[in-house]
Amino acid sequence: MGEKAFEELDHTADWALRVRGGSMTELLINAARGMLSLMGAEPAPGPGRMATLEANAEDPESLLVSWLEELLYLMESQSVTLGKMHLAEKGDLHIEAEVELLPLTKMDKEIKAVTYHGLQIQQTPDGLEAEIVFDV
Repeated sequence: MGEKAFEELDHTADWALRVRGGSMTELLINAARGMLSLMGAEPAPGPGRMATLEANAEDPESLLVSWLEELLYLMESQSVTLGKMHLAEKGDLHIEAEVELLPLTKMDKEIKAVTYHGLQIQQTPDGLEAEIVFDV
């Protein structure tokens, strides 16, 4: 995959990312990494702990939103950021993830929610691509 995994896009009121991945699981991981980059989330030194997450949806776009919203909830409710992520597809539109939770030392910007505004996952010659808008 020759293009960047994610890039920030100009958006009038909110934040937006274009995210790419060779597979759905890669797209989800790159979306999470892009969201963390937008937020400027930095971990404190020291060990993290692992958590298991699951997400189900009726369509790929809902799976993407559900995944990112779950990560935002974890970050906010437990004052953590994310380290290593391993995702496995457990069937159509069902993922299971092992996520490293690291103590949060700093976050530059807060995201309120992941939106469906203009969200569409498209197949490209290099894999999948989506533009995600975040409510800030």
